[in-house]
Amino acid sequence: MKNADFESLLGSVREAGSIIAGKKKASRVFKIEPSNVKALRDRTTLSQAEFAALLGVELATLRNWEQGRRQPTGPAKALLRAIEKDPKNVLRALAAGR
Repeated sequence: MKNADFESLLGSVREAGSIIAGKKKASRVFKIEPSNVKALRDRTTLSQAEFAALLGVELATLRNWEQGRRQPTGPAKALLRAIEKDPKNVLRALAAGR
């Protein structure tokens, strides 16, 4: 690692320490809202196995989401958001692609 890169990294770590200690305000804050996957699935009236298959994820993954052990990320999160906003059309489109 080049000395300049190391110094830059070290500066970032120090800045993070200042933010955690409350001495400095973060420039950006990311808030992750807990998704309620189970409530969303319940609205679709699909079983866990059916919903997982429709989303293209493992049943264990869906169970982890529903039990709060994991949160959906990336495309799965976007797909769940689409289902939440327009369940009828999104579910119909997903079912047609199977």
